[in-house]
Amino acid sequence: MAKNSHQIVRMCISCRGRNIQSTMQRLQCVEGTLKFFDGNGRTFYLCDNCLNDEKKLLKALMRQCKSGDKEKLMNNMNKLKEIITDDR
Repeated sequence: MAKNSHQIVRMCISCRGRNIQSTMQRLQCVEGTLKFFDGNGRTFYLCDNCLNDEKKLLKALMRQCKSGDKEKLMNNMNKLKEIITDDR
């Protein structure tokens, strides 16, 4: 009997959609700034589709980072998008 390969599934914080972990971006919020996961702390996942929907993404990030500062999160989001598109 063939062994089934198990794929890890994670949920996007913005759309609540479930995708394979390798297709999503793993981020963390440290003191109000967004950055890629560095090995320590709580993290969250974003799917590629949600990176383009700024309004929905901003609301999810405000909830996740427990921050009411929209301008700071918007700046972080824009920097993060640039980093993600440069990595691809």
